Amino acid sequence: MSTVRYRAERARHSHEDAPETADDFKKLATLPEGPERQALSERLVEAWLPMAHRLAAKYRSRGETLEDLEQVAALGLVKAVDRYDPAHGTPFVPFAVPTIVGEIRRHFRDHTWDVHVPRRIQELRNKVRSSVKALNTGIDGRSPSVARIAEHSGLSEEDVSTGLEALESFSSLSLDATLGGGDEDGVALADVLGHSEPRYDQVVAREAVKPCLQELPERQRRVLYLRFFCGMTQSKIGEELGVSQMHVSRLISRSCQEVRQKVEHDHGRRHPSRGQRAGSRPARRRVTATGPAPAKAPTAPAAATT
Repeated sequence: MSTVRYRAERARHSHEDAPETADDFKKLATLPEGPERQALSERLVEAWLPMAHRLAAKYRSRGETLEDLEQVAALGLVKAVDRYDPAHGTPFVPFAVPTIVGEIRRHFRDHTWDVHVPRRIQELRNKVRSSVKALNTGIDGRSPSVARIAEHSGLSEEDVSTGLEALESFSSLSLDATLGGGDEDGVALADVLGHSEPRYDQVVAREAVKPCLQELPERQRRVLYLRFFCGMTQSKIGEELGVSQMHVSRLISRSCQEVRQKVEHDHGRRHPSRGQRAGSRPARRRVTATGPAPAKAPTAPAAATT
């Protein structure tokens, strides 16, 4: 009669992956903060690091490098070692694994999205992605409809549409990506992006001051034209008009002040403040001991007429 041999049950983890550190954890729980506790904590982290790397390797096909994932898993391991209390009676592995995996998932949630979206939309994306994967048989080559995904996932069609939009937000195209055609015939994405026009504000300013400049006396308009359009100095303008340089300076300041006040007055009439009622009296100017406070001198006008 032959002897029956029973195969020993295979261990779930290797000895490297799950070292015997129960006594070290008990000692760590009794140590106060200091160099001895820090050194023991570092030894425990080093001993359990292979397990953290094994957990990180399960997520390496999701767009992140394995080195980065191992760093995140090591951070989760450090937190697990610091928070673990053997007095609760739970072994270290059941406590550490959720901590490390949670840190990895948090990394994917908060740091790997090219376009950051709220957590609720991320959860919708995950549900929609799972439903699309389950419903997409690949037989007809068509993706399931929004209504079918909503029925399978238990979400509303609006939430399904939001989740489908979020599927495109995880990663972005390079500005050098080719749109349409091949690499030779296509157009780079950077070539079709719009640019802000820096002169729009200048156009608005020019149109705002035009009617105000036309209301100035002809002498003041001429001074502004010679100064800001012909680039003449105040001394040269004074020589041409037969006045002093100081008088030219006063004319320029007075003209700019009048134009600014008119522009601000016209803008206030077109765009009254929220608290100002229609037809209400305008606010009084601040009065000092020497008279009304002068308005701030404006910069050079954007346009002038001769």
